[in-house]
Amino acid sequence: MQVYLLRHGIAEDARRGSADSARALTPEGRKKVKEVLGVAKQAGTRPTLVLTSPLRRAVETAEIAVAALGLKKSDLVQTHALIPSAAVTDAWEEIRVYKDEEALLLVGHEPLFGLLFAYLLGEPGLLIDFKKGALARIDIESFGPQPRGVQRWFLPPKLAAE
Repeated sequence: MQVYLLRHGIAEDARRGSADSARALTPEGRKKVKEVLGVAKQAGTRPTLVLTSPLRRAVETAEIAVAALGLKKSDLVQTHALIPSAAVTDAWEEIRVYKDEEALLLVGHEPLFGLLFAYLLGEPGLLIDFKKGALARIDIESFGPQPRGVQRWFLPPKLAAE
């Protein structure tokens, strides 16, 4: 299975009195996510399902992905397994639920995504600089209790900029 990890785009700064979960993408964040997804589409990225954190900035990023990659809105599923404070094991269990999918696109946050990237490769000590709007592909070879994946590529937004 191909697993794509897409960190949400640049979001508004936190506002006093507003919940962190309500932060929206900025225009620059939207632009950079679209650029990354444009490159990914040209590279053949074709997820069959999108799983996203329910936080607004992640949902907005996932909706951009659905549109950019030609998917249907019904291909988008929200899950608390991808919130910033989720455990990598919870995210792994969520991936395993959908192991019959050909390709999953996960949309979420740091610190989870840096940790999840390393966990999926079987290298929990690996440090990943997972920038906002970055996209990675990992191919999962085994769906046992511990994942066994191979990194295929990593695309930071800076490399996708026009």
